[in-house]
Amino acid sequence: MLTDFPPVKRAYLNLFLISFLLLFLELSCIRWFGGTVVFLTFFTNIVLLATFLGMSVGCLAASSPRNWASAAVPLLLLAAILASGTLWTYTHYGRIMIDVGGQQSPQVVYFGTEFRARDVSSFVVPIELLAGLFFVLIALSFVGLGQIMGRAFNESPDRLRAYITNIAGSLAGIAAFALASYWRTTPMAWFAVSMVIWLYFLKRPHLGQIYSIIALLLLMSFVSFNRTIWSTFEKGSEYQLMMWSPYYKIEYLPENRVITTNNIGHQQMVPITETGPGYSLPHLLNRDSGGKPFENVLIIGAGSGNDVAAALTHGAQHVDAVEIDPAINDIGRAEHPNHPYSDPRVTIHIDDGRSFLRKTHQKYDLVIYALVDSLVLHSGYSNLRLESFLFTREAFADVKTTLKPNGMFAVYNYFRQGWIVARIQKMAAEVFGSKPLVMSLPHIDSIRAGDQISNQISFILMGSANSPLSAITRRFEQHESFWIHKVPHPNDTINGFGPRPVVSTGSPESEWNRFAPTLIDTRGVDRFPSDDWPFLYLRDAAIPGLNIRSMLLIGVLSLAVLYLIGPVRSLRMNWQMFFLGAGFMLLETKGVVHMALLFGSTWIVNSVVFFAILVMVLASNLYVWAFRPRTLWIYYGLLAASLIVNIIVPMNVFLALPGWQKTVVSCAVIFVPVFFAGIVFGASFRDSAHPDLDFGSNIAGAILGGLSESFSLLVGFNHMLVIALAFYLLSALLRRSLPVKVPVVH
Repeated sequence: MLTDFPPVKRAYLNLFLISFLLLFLELSCIRWFGGTVVFLTFFTNIVLLATFLGMSVGCLAASSPRNWASAAVPLLLLAAILASGTLWTYTHYGRIMIDVGGQQSPQVVYFGTEFRARDVSSFVVPIELLAGLFFVLIALSFVGLGQIMGRAFNESPDRLRAYITNIAGSLAGIAAFALASYWRTTPMAWFAVSMVIWLYFLKRPHLGQIYSIIALLLLMSFVSFNRTIWSTFEKGSEYQLMMWSPYYKIEYLPENRVITTNNIGHQQMVPITETGPGYSLPHLLNRDSGGKPFENVLIIGAGSGNDVAAALTHGAQHVDAVEIDPAINDIGRAEHPNHPYSDPRVTIHIDDGRSFLRKTHQKYDLVIYALVDSLVLHSGYSNLRLESFLFTREAFADVKTTLKPNGMFAVYNYFRQGWIVARIQKMAAEVFGSKPLVMSLPHIDSIRAGDQISNQISFILMGSANSPLSAITRRFEQHESFWIHKVPHPNDTINGFGPRPVVSTGSPESEWNRFAPTLIDTRGVDRFPSDDWPFLYLRDAAIPGLNIRSMLLIGVLSLAVLYLIGPVRSLRMNWQMFFLGAGFMLLETKGVVHMALLFGSTWIVNSVVFFAILVMVLASNLYVWAFRPRTLWIYYGLLAASLIVNIIVPMNVFLALPGWQKTVVSCAVIFVPVFFAGIVFGASFRDSAHPDLDFGSNIAGAILGGLSESFSLLVGFNHMLVIALAFYLLSALLRRSLPVKVPVVH
């Protein structure tokens, strides 16, 4: 039995289990709160920083007589109830809305946030205030866990062995949650695992704690398996399917074949032979301008299959369908009325689109970005979205290399703002060497950078001078307009180019959609997204007001929680550890972003990167254990040198390297600084007289590092490491000297 373990072994066991629990529960909260509190998923790292704050304050309060562990589950239950209530309110009362950064005239666009009613009488809740509420509740929920971890550190006689145990537990937590994601388990399973481990630490739980655990699991069971969304219940409509993919909470309504992700409408499957003529636009334009059918087609963001079905209908001989979310693809395979994924001409690739572009050896007649907008951030560590690396200058160059000499590239979406369309057009003209063709539905003559175009879908066609785009452009010069009937069947037998639609089919003119070139005013649009600055939806290289307000709010709330709970009057912050934590957080962010660019923005890559970073930290601590370094200046110097290499060498340099060389060199560049940073931390922590305070200081510094990540919006990801370098220099200057006599390792 656990109670029979000797005290020292029990301390290491406790440390392993609490480290596992902290990592596993942290990832669970990031997924669940992001998928439940509408638009909270757009905040870079709000839940991550909340868990860090709770852990930090808990470690700092490890010596406090007050036991915060007993309040952990009730506080988490309260946060979960409020999150569910927020979702219910949002879906049930259309007049209550959440404002995300002023999407009428935004500095950065968040897809899905503009569809709420904008009635001046509506009650508007700023998302940063809502985020602040959940930040505090989640942080307080983790204080008790952090307190247990701090006490486990204090009870461990060998500090270095204790830290290695902590890393091992964290690795196990990451691996376990990765498996949970792979098996598409629900929040019920995540929180059940967490509560079972938590019961071990409660020892003698009272009835209130037991009831809180049961209530939390019942709530998670309801949100995991409930098939009815409150806003549609009164209409008698039910969601027949709810699942948690590695990226989203997904709900499917078979009545109209709508797929909702994280409570935002994402896509709808339509029978291509009966409706959805827009999916056929590039094929019909090519046909009616005299081109042959596109034989080899690549669709990135294939989703549930509409674009695949359209390509097959218009004569494609082979379609590579790339979709990052396996659950959405599964729904399309099972439910799409045209069953495009069952066609032998289609090859499905569950992969990141940019990664596929670099790996494929195929050449395509047509490449389509099919409504590529993820509605979710790539990870909790950065402002990167799943599709960010698809809309960079380098990504468009990758598309160009996959096209045949006469191939064409099509991008379409509701881009919301004129400056986004202008940026894409101008960037495409530079990459392809010819002016793209832009059309809008419904048609408008011109788009200026400052125009809001939320209700218009923009089609952007790109290609070289030899592509079908040239013939299409000439036909528009002759006939001005192209007409597509809202029901696809009449389009099969007519040429759509002409000043007026062909009404001899018996359809009135109102049944036809008009397409014509839209003039784009690109004045003032000068900055293009790059692999270092992949922010298509950010208007200028600046930190938006929403981010600044959020940073200030999180900073103030963090200080308030620390003042109210932490022993601030007697606390002596270890500033060396504090700045080590701040720098390391930015190192992690750079590693995640760098590997997403090189190997894809998939959840598997994320999991492997987090795991690899902790393995490197473990290796550095084993080095400290074996070689017992007495001076840290050489390791600070090596750390600084490796950071400078990361700053100087652009990330996309590694893309040109072949297979294993790209992996080895990029991993070395990313993980070598982590190794040296781990040596500095391990050697310093080995001789800590107050491990709870030192570890708490380190985690508190990570909050500063997380807030500093927003500077990537201003300077890009490479130069963000300049801030990390400054943090590490401050850590070196404020370090405490190691004792000459090294303690014996037990």
